[in-house]
Amino acid sequence: MKLSGANILCQSLLKEGVEVIFGFPGGVVLPFYDALPQYPQLRHILVRHEQGAAHAADGYARVTGKVGVCLATSGPGAANLVTGIANAYMDSVPLLAITGQVARPFIGKDAFQETDITGITLPITKQNYLVLRAQDIAQVVKEAFHIALTGRPGPVLLDIPRDVFLEEAEFNYPEKINLPGYKPTYQGHPTQIKKAAKLINEAQRPVILAGHGIILSGAYDELKELAEKAQIPVVFTLLGLSSFPGQHYLSLGMLGMHGLAYANLAVCEADLLIAIGMRFDDRVTGRVADFAPKAQIIHMDIDPAEIGKNVRVQVPIVGDIKHILKDLNPQIERRVRREWLRQVDQWRHEHPSLAIRETDQVLPQYVVKSIHQVTGGNATIVTGVGQHQMWAAQHYIYDKPNSLVSSGGLGTMGFELPAAIGAQVGLPGETVWAICGDGGFQMTLQELATVVQENLPVKLAIMNNGYLGMVRQWQELFYNRRYVATPLAGPDFVKIAEAYGIPGRRVTSKAQVIPAIQEAQSHPGPMLIDFQIEPEENVFPMVPMGAALHEQLQGQPQKVKK
Repeated sequence: MKLSGANILCQSLLKEGVEVIFGFPGGVVLPFYDALPQYPQLRHILVRHEQGAAHAADGYARVTGKVGVCLATSGPGAANLVTGIANAYMDSVPLLAITGQVARPFIGKDAFQETDITGITLPITKQNYLVLRAQDIAQVVKEAFHIALTGRPGPVLLDIPRDVFLEEAEFNYPEKINLPGYKPTYQGHPTQIKKAAKLINEAQRPVILAGHGIILSGAYDELKELAEKAQIPVVFTLLGLSSFPGQHYLSLGMLGMHGLAYANLAVCEADLLIAIGMRFDDRVTGRVADFAPKAQIIHMDIDPAEIGKNVRVQVPIVGDIKHILKDLNPQIERRVRREWLRQVDQWRHEHPSLAIRETDQVLPQYVVKSIHQVTGGNATIVTGVGQHQMWAAQHYIYDKPNSLVSSGGLGTMGFELPAAIGAQVGLPGETVWAICGDGGFQMTLQELATVVQENLPVKLAIMNNGYLGMVRQWQELFYNRRYVATPLAGPDFVKIAEAYGIPGRRVTSKAQVIPAIQEAQSHPGPMLIDFQIEPEENVFPMVPMGAALHEQLQGQPQKVKK
């Protein structure tokens, strides 16, 4: 049976189990939108900006493990997806971005709203396609989902000209695909795993460095077995948080630029670092030459390109983390490392990074801790980027697997609200809190309309300090307090929420914090809380740019001039 390209696309998405599309219509994708009413199983969520569509699809993908789908028209619509696609690429999130393109006869002629989106996104997608025949759509969709989900996950883009949506072709959805050049490695090499086991069994001061790959592979039980069997402390990358219970006695929290002091010290003193599903980002390593100076390094990752890219390792293992750990754990000897764990506990006592000073002011650390207290740790936390992100990483305890959604590699301000929309759509019966900065929130606050239109009970906590806080912190510490372009005149967020039909509360004292969170938690719909936090509160610990982890600042230092 012959179908239009638009119908073939809809049918193909259904074959791949797609339930929701985050999109924004435009001229060249109208044939697709015209076909949508025939497919009530495909829920379309209208965002207010295409960047919101990409971030919402990203949040949806992270919490469900499915491919998030976003759609935009040609030209500016497609270009507005770029930040969200890059964000998904950096954080290994399976995404399918569908863009419309001008009709085939007009490609390359600077037609109205023409943009070479496949050229633009070449460096930030695992694969992209310009689909020039309706008969190719089904095959390309099948390949796109396979590529997005397998190996190291990531975004794939399909660019479809308007007349291809209209062209008719036979619909035959392929059962299998053949991509000879794409063969991800899943099983770790037995010899390398044996070498790793020997190093772990012989180590006196081992540390596990847990990354996002553990969450992507679902290797929670295997990581816990390794840590408990060998009694190894666990530190985390930002996106590795929630891969291992945060309240576990072996959990040391996040390491790196704003990592906890004792986590950084443990890495500095370790004689073996077991890096699992992470890529040695500069925010983790600090000055690379002095990273883990006493340790041999085992590096497990599914992407061979990450092995040896930033840090030299002694035992590389390429493969899926769950498979590797299942093969590794039986070779690990049970150990009791009392002396090493005693030293770690001493660092915790000597460097209380999570201590919150007593004051009646609204401290962001106390707000985050209170959200954890009120939710019982059962919420999914979504953050933007900046100081609030680091406070959320430090002070919320992530016991629940895969309960943090944040922009890691790209550091995208404005990620929080649209990603929380996607997370809430993916987890309809669960609690989702978006912890926002007053700067980043203003980049995408129009998505409050999407929250209301879709009746999503997202809870919003705005850390409102009247600054672009993280940049201001750097200006304070390293630029002699020259606050250039960081003081932030913001709107009345409570009135904005109410204008969209969302109840809002303003919190100006510590005594109001927990009651406001409790009210939001019990409210059946969305709610926004404007926390008027201490304006010049800083995030500590902090490793200055170019410094080593052991050179971390643990409190308010002497102001220094750059």
